[in-house]
Amino acid sequence: MLNIGVFGAGHLGKIHLKLLNDSKYYNLVGFHDSDKLSSIEVQNKFNYKFFESPEKLIKKCDVIDIVTPTDSHHKIAIMAIKNKCHVFIEKPISKTLNEAEEIIKFAKLNNVYGQVGHVERFNPALIASRSHIQNPMFIESHRLSEFNPRGTDVPVVLDLMIHDIDIILSIVSSPIKSVNASGIKVISASPDIANARIEFMNGCVANLTASRISMKNMRKTRFFQRDAYVSIDFLSKSTEIVKINDLSSKIDTKGMILENAEGEKREVYFENPKVLKSNAILNELESFAKSINKNQTPIVDLNDGYLALKIAQKIIDSF
Repeated sequence: MLNIGVFGAGHLGKIHLKLLNDSKYYNLVGFHDSDKLSSIEVQNKFNYKFFESPEKLIKKCDVIDIVTPTDSHHKIAIMAIKNKCHVFIEKPISKTLNEAEEIIKFAKLNNVYGQVGHVERFNPALIASRSHIQNPMFIESHRLSEFNPRGTDVPVVLDLMIHDIDIILSIVSSPIKSVNASGIKVISASPDIANARIEFMNGCVANLTASRISMKNMRKTRFFQRDAYVSIDFLSKSTEIVKINDLSSKIDTKGMILENAEGEKREVYFENPKVLKSNAILNELESFAKSINKNQTPIVDLNDGYLALKIAQKIIDSF
């Protein structure tokens, strides 16, 4: 088992603490949070050991899980890495690209692994759909949330849209040609609504919309490709695939038949791949442990986190 310490005992930090405490891959050493009074309450309620000294916690650990506000990611990560600890960093990897570059540099120098918490990569609906997504040419993504003050210290692009940026970058194997976007401040000091259009060199276009002041929650992405359409609902953890085939008179089809203006008939049929129930946060944390134990690059490594932040920053800069 890997000895792990958690930095941050807020809403998400408490979730990480519980999952790590129950995991067979980790031994939860304890946690550190800058709010001492709140930390003592967490310690008394859940029996997780509170370390007032960040340095003492790091020295007892093989892995550090960073679930603090983005501003502090870089400082904690560098401190942990210099002590030869592997680091799991909640998204985004850091506040700036320069900070992300330094984290990557020190991780290489100290021969440690890092993973970024782009949890949607572990969403069972995406996993069930992945083999069906092949060379998409248009992608439509909507990530809408009801207002919550938590996370509004950063633009909605870094709070929400970055999930979809990471997913799209992991699927589209092509350099980016251009990025255009618009963002609006409504309640927060930073943009609460954003729309971005990413064009890739291979012709694929991705249209992303994110809002944190919506009336209802929505997390849907649709992939359009030749002869197929894949729809993923990350919130309900479900997926639907629509496929179109040339109709053969020899096939006894149960699909829907469409005929175009030229008289060509095509078969349209639907698939709903089986989505296995799982806890995406637990899966990403345990996936990191397996990567460390097997000496393998994590599924979402530090470079992935850097690339997602780079495109997110381009989107913000184009507002």
